[in-house]
Amino acid sequence: MDGLKRQAAACALEHVRDGMKLGLGTGSTAKHFVELLGERVRAGLSVIGVPTSEATRADAVRCGIPLTTLDDIDRLDLTVDGADEIDPSLNLIKGGGGALLREKIVASASDRMIVIADDTKWVEVLGRFPLPVEVIPFGLAATQRAMGRACAESGVSGHMAVRKGGDGHAFVTDGGHWIIDAYLGQIPDAPRLAGLLNSIPGVVEHGLFIGLAGIAVLASSQGIRVVERP
Repeated sequence: MDGLKRQAAACALEHVRDGMKLGLGTGSTAKHFVELLGERVRAGLSVIGVPTSEATRADAVRCGIPLTTLDDIDRLDLTVDGADEIDPSLNLIKGGGGALLREKIVASASDRMIVIADDTKWVEVLGRFPLPVEVIPFGLAATQRAMGRACAESGVSGHMAVRKGGDGHAFVTDGGHWIIDAYLGQIPDAPRLAGLLNSIPGVVEHGLFIGLAGIAVLASSQGIRVVERP
């Protein structure tokens, strides 16, 4: 599986050109992209990156990739990131690693987004993977009730749980927030649910990435499949 992820990352690297400003994704597949990009940088490629998490920042520094922030540049040429699920419209569920807020900020500031994954992440309908929702701890119960109403209004339901870290306490994101994982099974109308979740005051961001990815690079034992958004 790790080899397949590296193949997808290598394919995405073919879209990188000298002088580009890049969003650097988070997760096991994106880590391969950062490592391969670092090899190209050491060979003379001139790029600058914006990492989507503290973990990616550390990887990029280790690989010698120059970094900047969205405070210092106004637009990115390309973001390359992984996903937990990808549907045929190239809508995504992201956030299994807890970096969804920064990932969505960076993706939204990019002219293009390429998502890289092994082909097990391809699904006909989003929702098998729990939907991460980043929330403010204050008023948590009220936020969960509002999330339940939003789910019902969009025709889905399921168990919701605050994500725990390795120490048994609530997992805390890089932004200092908590994550509620919603186990919904299927999300037949992901854009509708995304809009309803956006309207909840206690919700900082959610893991539905709608209309952001333009290309998906999927690696399997049969080879690489490239899917473009319809």
